Amino acid sequence: MELTKESRAEQTFLILDRISPAQITFLTQKDPFRLLISVIMSAQTTDRQVNEVAEVLFSRYPTARDLAEADIETVKSIIRSTGYFNAKAKHIINAARDLVEHFDSTVPLRMEELTSLSGVGRKTASVIIGQIARKPAIIVDTHFGRVVRRIGLTEQEDPERIEREVALLLPPERHYRFSMIVNLHGRQVCHAKKPKCEACPVAPFCASYPL
Repeated sequence: MELTKESRAEQTFLILDRISPAQITFLTQKDPFRLLISVIMSAQTTDRQVNEVAEVLFSRYPTARDLAEADIETVKSIIRSTGYFNAKAKHIINAARDLVEHFDSTVPLRMEELTSLSGVGRKTASVIIGQIARKPAIIVDTHFGRVVRRIGLTEQEDPERIEREVALLLPPERHYRFSMIVNLHGRQVCHAKKPKCEACPVAPFCASYPL
């Protein structure tokens, strides 16, 4: 019998939730401001690289006001190894300025306010909403999008459409945990080029198995 998308989502959640760590974080910064800046820097690079750079960046610019007043060339030199450093330097300095000027240096916790900050899209905002605010959030990055398409939860390519479709398949209280366990599964098992299908615990419910 063909499984519904809701059934696939539920089975995926139950299986991955059971075998995944209770706490999953990819970026080491816990402070809301530092996490926000780290997520902005994480585009098109590895979390390991961001974590290393963040230590240097925040030792020099520990607060939103410090970063808002930073020399952009110095910031570029610090974050160069993350790639796209020209654009990222502008975004993180401007995001810090936005926080200082419009939010009293405090990271907001609503989607509309977060996405008003420089360099902050829905993925970045969802990380803050899920990890800091502890509210429902579907976080769509390349790993998550790849896995949910393979499983058969969506056929969409656009991140916002993926977010909307997957959100409808699970109760809100499972959204953030689902995002994290699926992301981890994409990193460890459901690789882009050579997914480990034979060892995948979700294979019986996956629309792409056997490939």
